[in-house]
Amino acid sequence: MVLEIRRAGQSDRDAVARLLDEAFRDDPVSSWVFPDPAHRAAVHGKFLGVFVDVALAEGRIDYAADGSAAALWLRVPAGDHEGEAEDDVPAMMRAAADPDNERCELVGRLTGEVHPTSEEHEYLLMIAVAPGRQGEGLGTELMRPVLERCDREGVPAYLEASSERSKALYERLGWQFTGTAVRLPDGPLMWPMWRKPQP
Repeated sequence: MVLEIRRAGQSDRDAVARLLDEAFRDDPVSSWVFPDPAHRAAVHGKFLGVFVDVALAEGRIDYAADGSAAALWLRVPAGDHEGEAEDDVPAMMRAAADPDNERCELVGRLTGEVHPTSEEHEYLLMIAVAPGRQGEGLGTELMRPVLERCDREGVPAYLEASSERSKALYERLGWQFTGTAVRLPDGPLMWPMWRKPQP
C-alpha cells in the first residue's frame, strides 16, 4: 500500500476534528468521559478539536490526502514541563466541550502524570482512521515516516493506547508498555507505551 500523506494546515482543522470524532466516538475512553451516547455525539468533536488545535500550533498533523486518516504528533523536549502552556490542555478540553464534566479534564491530568520527561521524544497524541477504512493498514502507513525518522535520528516515541486492540497494533510496531497503566476511576485502562529507536 502507498498512502499519499500531506501535512495538515489550519484549513483542514474542522475535517480532522470530524475524523477524530468519528474514529473515537465508541472508544472506551471517550465512552467513559461521555457516558451518555447522545451527549457524546453533541460534544465529542469539540473535545477532540482541542487536540487538533494543539497539534496545529505546536506540532504537526500528518493527513492522508483522501481524508481517511490523521496522526497528531508533538516533539516533546526533555525535562519537567509542569506549569507550561501544554499543562492547560486538560482544562481547555473541559472548557471547550463540557465545562460541568470533570472527566474531560481528569483524563488529561492522569495521563500527564505518567508522561515521560527524561528524554526528548515524539509524542503520538492521537491517530485516527475513518471507521469504514479501519483494518486496511492506513494507521501503520501514516506512522511509518515519523517512526523511520525517529530510528534514523535516535529519537524515542511515546503514546497512550486506549484499547487492547490498539495496544497490540503498537506492540507490533516496536512500542512497549511502560508497566504502569493509567486507571480511569470506575473506567477503562490506558496503556502508556514507549518506543526505543529501532536499529
